[in-house]
Amino acid sequence: MRPRPAGAGLLLALLSAVTFATSGTFARSLIDAGWSAEAIVVARVGIAALVLLVPATLALRGRWHVLRRNLGAVTVFGLLGVATAQACFFNAVRYLPVGVALLLEYLGIILVVVWMWAMHGQRPRRLTVAGSVAALAGLAFVLDLAGAGRLDPLGVLWGLGAAVGLAGYFVLAGRVDEELPSVTMASGGMGVGAAVLAALGLLGVLPLEAEFGTVTFAGQRTSWLVPIAGLSLVAAVVAYLAGIAATRVLGSRLASFVGLTEVMFAVLIAWLFLGELPTAVQLLGGVLIVAGVALVRLDELRGTPAQPADEPADQPALT
Repeated sequence: MRPRPAGAGLLLALLSAVTFATSGTFARSLIDAGWSAEAIVVARVGIAALVLLVPATLALRGRWHVLRRNLGAVTVFGLLGVATAQACFFNAVRYLPVGVALLLEYLGIILVVVWMWAMHGQRPRRLTVAGSVAALAGLAFVLDLAGAGRLDPLGVLWGLGAAVGLAGYFVLAGRVDEELPSVTMASGGMGVGAAVLAALGLLGVLPLEAEFGTVTFAGQRTSWLVPIAGLSLVAAVVAYLAGIAATRVLGSRLASFVGLTEVMFAVLIAWLFLGELPTAVQLLGGVLIVAGVALVRLDELRGTPAQPADEPADQPALT
């Protein structure tokens, strides 16, 4: 079989980044219409899990024992890497511009560096340290504490909560049995996340509010089904499948490196459809955060020793 060209892999990785980047913009229209973040997550990942169920089942090829021995890991992955990360991100979007919320979430990659150092003794190298310092400096600019348009503290806390969820996503994804296909793990994790959030909502522990009427999207009144379809099919199913395909062509590290363009696309899409644009200072902070995360990824790409049991997997971030 002839190998697929790297150009095709690059296009798939960019497609994955663009489609993932639409999630905040789709969610904004639902939030403004009265949806709770938890209800948005249940709808998004619940539908996506069902759509991915067929390819997830086919990928297992009848090896149900592989899924059974990883049920615990998939459950925790769904709770932390899917439910927590997405619920916190969409709650952050309630108070912050989409681009700023996503920048805060991406600090989770820096948290992974701290986790691996503290828990597994993997001391970061100079390039990773430089990237982490740049990202933290960028955070100070993004928060723009001395500026006139200060960010809502509650939104910042939700954004940092999303960062913790994203860090958990990467760490947990790397600890799952290599025999478990990525698409199976994604479908299972999203199913768990949707089921738990729905159960907590029905019990009254979490707000599970939805308005099944018209919403305003891109300045136009439309059905609530439009952003729901965008979130579940475009920003989840297409995004994840394109990311998996890109990873198979480019390799996980290079594909995830290209995936950093998601932040740029998210800011651009929010500007075009919502009129949201961070301040000049926040844009500078965003550049520093993306550059810092890119340096960390570049350090990994240059040859971090493989750690099959503990190393975080470079998979799409499901934002």
